Amino acid sequence: MSEQQNLEDILFYSLERSIKSYRQFAQQQLIKKGFEITIDQWLLLKTVHENPGQTQNQIAQTIFKDFASVTRMVELLVERKYIFRNPHPTDRRRFHLKLSEVAVKLLDNMQLVIENNRRIALKNISEQQILQFQQVLDVIYNNCTA
Repeated sequence: MSEQQNLEDILFYSLERSIKSYRQFAQQQLIKKGFEITIDQWLLLKTVHENPGQTQNQIAQTIFKDFASVTRMVELLVERKYIFRNPHPTDRRRFHLKLSEVAVKLLDNMQLVIENNRRIALKNISEQQILQFQQVLDVIYNNCTA
């Protein structure tokens, strides 16, 4: 029988702790720079910008959120005039989402902060280590989705 590990010794616990820490840090940096948007809202806007025509279900999968959460975010972003929601031409249950010019400018203005957040988080980690880590994460993902 194997001995139980402490939480701090479990890879996935460390990974989750790191992700949560990064998200909190990144959110604080956005607030400090005067951006009134959450990391999740930024992810949604970025996804719509990079993948025009995606359904809300596809967006939810891309940003790892449930459909209800994405629906609430879309409602808020429509109210704030960041997204236009138009009826889908062939399916009345779906909408076509499009970023407003204000949202495109917001994404552009946020880019330096986002890049700086990543730079700080990845400080003292070599390109080789980052590449290796990405490969390990891809293997874990493939193991779990196979």
